[in-house]
Amino acid sequence: MPRMKAQNIEKLGFLIHDVARLMRKRLQERGSEYGLSAAQWRLLFQLLKDEGVPQARLAGLLEIEPISVSRLIDRMAEAGWVERRIARTDRRVRMVFATPRARAAYGAIKEIGGAVYEDALAGMSDDERLALVGALQKMADNLGGAAATPC
Repeated sequence: MPRMKAQNIEKLGFLIHDVARLMRKRLQERGSEYGLSAAQWRLLFQLLKDEGVPQARLAGLLEIEPISVSRLIDRMAEAGWVERRIARTDRRVRMVFATPRARAAYGAIKEIGGAVYEDALAGMSDDERLALVGALQKMADNLGGAAATPC
């Protein structure tokens, strides 16, 4: 398979970073009525996908420091988005769960995400969209990580 020209390889990383940043920004703007930061959105999606996650594991899944996860959870618990429970098997472990409020908002939140994706993919054919997602998945696989599965 031919290699990309050096300038295109350098541009690829910047483009991926910029697209991710712009999508996060658009999600934040559209979802501002919920009062959640981008990090809180990520945590909430993770909980809705994988209910009852140990607090320490959330830090690893979100790739942020445990103290940062603790602070996120504190703010989200105060606002009624999540709750902590003691693990049944080990009283030292705190499990984090989405609240009924979070589950009720999930449909609207997914609609916001879908609208942002449509904005980002505007002008692309179905084949181009499939090729893009396939290429990004292949890149994630090549680099040793599986891309996140949707909630």
